[in-house]
Amino acid sequence: MSSGATGLIIILAVLIIFVLVILVKSVKIIPQARAGVVERLGKYQRTLNPGLTILIPFVDRLLPLLDLREQVVSFPPQQVITEDSLVVSIDTVVYFQVTDPRAATYEIANYIHAVEQLTTTTLRNVVGGLNLEEALTSRDRINGQLRGVLDEATGRWGIRVSRVELKAIEPPLSIQDSMEKQMRAERERRATILTAEGTKQAQILNAEGRRQAAILAAEGDAKADILRADGESQAIAKVFEAIHKGNPDQKLLAYQYLQTLPKLAEGTSNKLWIIPSELGEALKGVGSALGNYVPDQFSANGTANGTSNGTEPAASAGTRPATAPDAPAFAPTIADSPDAAR
Repeated sequence: MSSGATGLIIILAVLIIFVLVILVKSVKIIPQARAGVVERLGKYQRTLNPGLTILIPFVDRLLPLLDLREQVVSFPPQQVITEDSLVVSIDTVVYFQVTDPRAATYEIANYIHAVEQLTTTTLRNVVGGLNLEEALTSRDRINGQLRGVLDEATGRWGIRVSRVELKAIEPPLSIQDSMEKQMRAERERRATILTAEGTKQAQILNAEGRRQAAILAAEGDAKADILRADGESQAIAKVFEAIHKGNPDQKLLAYQYLQTLPKLAEGTSNKLWIIPSELGEALKGVGSALGNYVPDQFSANGTANGTSNGTEPAASAGTRPATAPDAPAFAPTIADSPDAAR
């Protein structure tokens, strides 16, 4: 190959490389959720949106792409002095988003570092006006104040702070020990109160149960007594009705009176028997009644029991049997009563 042909090939290769470089520098693809700032001859020219873009080689310059998604930055713990002169360590997390790529490029050199420093100073200002107890119990208040101050300050940087969270607030170790003791005492106090309230409620329920049980028992006894009295009254009424219908004489009443007497001795705890003063009169009535009693079999058959075997003499009709004079020996006594053995 001659020297002329070799030179031509080199020139063509250089041209091809030059064209490739031109294409690489002029054709740009912007990804989704990214933004690019284009400078033309060192001056802001435009902001590129996602998609294909053509630039003028060696005239336009594309700056590093900016992420338009919401970003989370966790800053290292910051030592903050509270109003009551206690040093606490606070961890913060900031959620922010680039809303204006041009401002984020030209208004601040490093917006992440700027947000961190602004967060630190704002946190010290907010927590410095609170004592330790307020700082521990007012996280929402602190978060709201931080977000308001940061959002206002970073607006001109093309950044929007959407949320600020306090990850942890750690007081000194001595304060932590005191807080743990205080929390333990508070838990014990609450447990004691809850136990006492439970015991009180249990006693109230038990007393209420006993009261209800006593009321129900009393009501049951009252109804039972009423029913028992009604039954006894009905029984007495029927007995009196039967007695009046039967037209009893004095002798029958005396006999019933004697049958009732053994019931006075009923009961294992009875130590004293009370005998009515009318007992003698009743015995007299019964004795006289039995003394005048003549069995029908003597008057009808003229023979007494046991005459069939021929051992006893036969009595004539219309005369009293030989045992008639000993009538008290055959007359029923209290011992013969079925209730006398009680």
